[in-house]
Amino acid sequence: MLPKLTQKQTEVKRLGIPKIDSPLKLSTQISLHSHVLYNPYYQEKNKDRVSFEISIPENKIYFDPKKVTAGIVTCGGICPGLNNVIRAIVLGMHYNYGVSNIYGIRYGLQGFIAKYELPIIKLTPEAVSNIHEIGGTILGSSRGEQPIDEIVDFLEHQNMNILYVIGGDGTLRATERITQEIYARNLKIAVVAIPKTIDNDIAFVHRSFGFETAVDIATQSIQGAHAEATSFPNGIGLVKLMGRHSGFIAASAAIAQRDVNYVFIPEIDFDLDGPKGFLSELKKRMLSKSHAVIVVAEGAGQKFFEKQNQEKDASGNIKLMDIGVYLKDRITRYFKEENIPLNLKYIDPSYLIRSVAANTNDGLFCATLGQNAVHAAMAGKTEVLVSNWHGVYCNLPISLAISQKKTIHPGERLWLNVLESTGQPSFQND
Repeated sequence: MLPKLTQKQTEVKRLGIPKIDSPLKLSTQISLHSHVLYNPYYQEKNKDRVSFEISIPENKIYFDPKKVTAGIVTCGGICPGLNNVIRAIVLGMHYNYGVSNIYGIRYGLQGFIAKYELPIIKLTPEAVSNIHEIGGTILGSSRGEQPIDEIVDFLEHQNMNILYVIGGDGTLRATERITQEIYARNLKIAVVAIPKTIDNDIAFVHRSFGFETAVDIATQSIQGAHAEATSFPNGIGLVKLMGRHSGFIAASAAIAQRDVNYVFIPEIDFDLDGPKGFLSELKKRMLSKSHAVIVVAEGAGQKFFEKQNQEKDASGNIKLMDIGVYLKDRITRYFKEENIPLNLKYIDPSYLIRSVAANTNDGLFCATLGQNAVHAAMAGKTEVLVSNWHGVYCNLPISLAISQKKTIHPGERLWLNVLESTGQPSFQND
């Protein structure tokens, strides 16, 4: 379900009026349109037709390429495609706009802070030529807050006038604070974000890079779980996938593979015990089919741990309890009490999934995101995030992206497709 927006909320800020001719001679031929409708299914009369600005190169740019010094930083957890985005930015800046001063900030926001003594690294086309073939990030990453004033001090001391930030929700919130400090100092520094979340849970971003690769690898894990489950009497394959607040990977992989019998995601409540609970339903299936495949997102079922102390990680998020191990233990104990033999195999491919190189389609997606981030920055746009909305690349304010989380709604088509594929009931006793 799409939240209501106003056109003012979607307006992208600029540092000033672009007056320099763009070296991209094709910029006048790029597109006949400048905006894409926020809700493409909008049917009412010309009232509240909110739109997002399309990402395209412009005839005029704000920065003189010879005077540009740009920085790139990657923050938070790793995911497929990080190196692809870095590479696309460097190649786009160098070859399309003639910018030669491009630097990588080491280990996330720590790289800005003097006490960590992390030197910046020069990024050239030669330095990034093959990095898209490996996973992770060549710049390194880190989690946790750093002093915003010291970050902006760094930008000033290094004479950086463009900063590219690649990160998820926490990073975007820090980026918003960085831009506010830049405004307060009246500096002309463009800040452009490329949203990174393997969970695909950033608002107003139809698809985030790395997600498709994650689903691809997740389906392979489901294939393995299905093979294990069907190869032994009373076999169960239990797969835990990433998805802290949203179950997009779990839901999408389950639909793609169609071998999954039960899917649990953070957005949908479920009970384990009772006549309509999951364990009772699983027992019925095992007695009739003798095998089952279960997929659970990491953020599902956290209500089962409410009485336990919950610490926070370096990013300030409450540390999730391990629902995968919990389900494995509960299922094993239940079937033992019911005196039913069981062969359960537990698979957690999370670190494998996030550390692989991007697949071909994700690589193409990353390249286009990086390219459009360069166009936005050189045109002097700031406090802006490069998004993809219903297949169209567009720009939107960072403040909009951090205004809420994107999650699966129980009534939306994706979850209904999961229910269609699995045939699972609601698992709620009320």
